[in-house]
Amino acid sequence: MSKNFDVIVIGAGPGGYIAAIRAAQLGFAVACIDEWKNEKGGPAPGGTCTNVGCIPSKALLQSSEHFEHAGHSFADHGIGLTNLSIDVAKMLGRKNTVVKQNNDGILFLFKKNKITFFHGRGAFGKAVDGGYEIVVGDEVLVGKQVIVATGSNARPLPGTPFDEEMVLSNDGALRIPAVPRKMGLIGSGVIGLEMGSVWRRLGADVTVLEALPTFLGAVDEQIAKEAHKAFTKQGLKIELGVKVGDIKVGKKSVTVAYTDAKGGAQELVVDKLIVSIGRVPNTIGLGAENVGLKLDERGAIVVDELCKTNLPGVWAVGDVVRGPMLAHKAEEEGVAVAERIAGQHSHVNFNTIPWVIYTSPEIAWVGQTEQQLKAAGRAYKAGTFPFLANGRARALGDTTGMVKFLADAATDEILGVHIVGPMASELIAEAVVAMEFKASSEDIARICHAHPSLSEATKEAALAVDKRTLNF
Repeated sequence: MSKNFDVIVIGAGPGGYIAAIRAAQLGFAVACIDEWKNEKGGPAPGGTCTNVGCIPSKALLQSSEHFEHAGHSFADHGIGLTNLSIDVAKMLGRKNTVVKQNNDGILFLFKKNKITFFHGRGAFGKAVDGGYEIVVGDEVLVGKQVIVATGSNARPLPGTPFDEEMVLSNDGALRIPAVPRKMGLIGSGVIGLEMGSVWRRLGADVTVLEALPTFLGAVDEQIAKEAHKAFTKQGLKIELGVKVGDIKVGKKSVTVAYTDAKGGAQELVVDKLIVSIGRVPNTIGLGAENVGLKLDERGAIVVDELCKTNLPGVWAVGDVVRGPMLAHKAEEEGVAVAERIAGQHSHVNFNTIPWVIYTSPEIAWVGQTEQQLKAAGRAYKAGTFPFLANGRARALGDTTGMVKFLADAATDEILGVHIVGPMASELIAEAVVAMEFKASSEDIARICHAHPSLSEATKEAALAVDKRTLNF
């Protein structure tokens, strides 16, 4: 006998579990389905983000940053250390604890909000009167409305599948049992740079091979150049414009043949190879064909601007649809869809979704880059302020980078804010709020910021748009 719900959410990643909670808050009877398993085979909701993405990577980044500070920065503070070492097993154990805390937190939220949770893989069975059958193992659920939030998977190199021992996706990169002597990274995207930073700090010799001729092409060019300079100074080897050829996987090493930017044949031999060349929508096994759910050529679910699919009562959010593959974008879409089901009119503004790369220095931005504004022929003004001239950054001992403002030449409306430097991930929030409320750079320049604080660099960059910085 089937179990009936107002809303069924397939997937309990950031988009799915948040959609389920918001739908429950709005008074719907909600079920959420997720197949992630912990080490003991129990439920581990949270999707890629919680289990093998955002959360565990930040845990390892924090641990490795402590290690690097202890080895390189503590002496400047008068703190002496001898026999510095890293216990990788303990570091990974802490990471696993952080992940479990988040898994358990989501299960608690389901219980608190009276959401029925099903552990397993959910798939469309067939359309029925008043909704859709969703099959989970031996269970058959019927939902009047269905929200698909099945996320994405790492994209492997053609002919070189992930074995998670020698050739690693983000999953395997998070559980390397010992610091490799040499590590290779194919792709200089967010995941690659973050994982490369973790293992470089712990002592690995890391080389990044990037096919594109420019570093971090989606980032503002001035900010990307500053980041490239900082990473190179740290010891990260970055080769741009390469063409990867044959990859030979041995028992103890991986050999990558490639052509460099000048056309020369090269070979890179590493202990571990991380492949970070993008992600693909996770729709295999969803049963889309059983109900006629439309997918595009990439396997993504086709939706309109409201996240509606081609089927009445079926919605999709997050990595499985168009737009940036970001956890917070998925969350916003999940809330919006739940509210739309309730007859409300929610809006997600893609232009004010912040992007963050949690390296050191951190990189964060919102809105348009300078190269995008030039390509669009839009007249703009720019202002920058270096952390080198910021008192709090000096006290922290981290003065790398800058804040950059881009504003409309005529109206002064903020069009983009770009940061590379300490705590960029936190500083960008002010810019997001400002842009959402259509603020001008003058608005930020006139707001009192605490002294001494890193946020003063944001104020000073806004002042720089009008060429009137006070501390540089």
